[in-house]
Amino acid sequence: MSPAAVLEVLTYAQAHFRAVRLVMRDGSHVTGTPSVVDPHPAALEVFLNPAGDEDTEIGVTLSAITEAELL
Repeated sequence: MSPAAVLEVLTYAQAHFRAVRLVMRDGSHVTGTPSVVDPHPAALEVFLNPAGDEDTEIGVTLSAITEAELL
């Protein structure tokens, strides 16, 4: 999946409060609802709230994501 396509999924999910499943370069998976998507070249990261735990945020570098899908 291209970086632009990953960013498109994440941006849509954030705007519509939808959960996503991310596949990382190392093969691991991360699931959550994007709270912040920062495509600025100095940041290039997304913050996710895991399902059922709105007090926790997981920060992920966009370049570490190989696939993103809406749940």
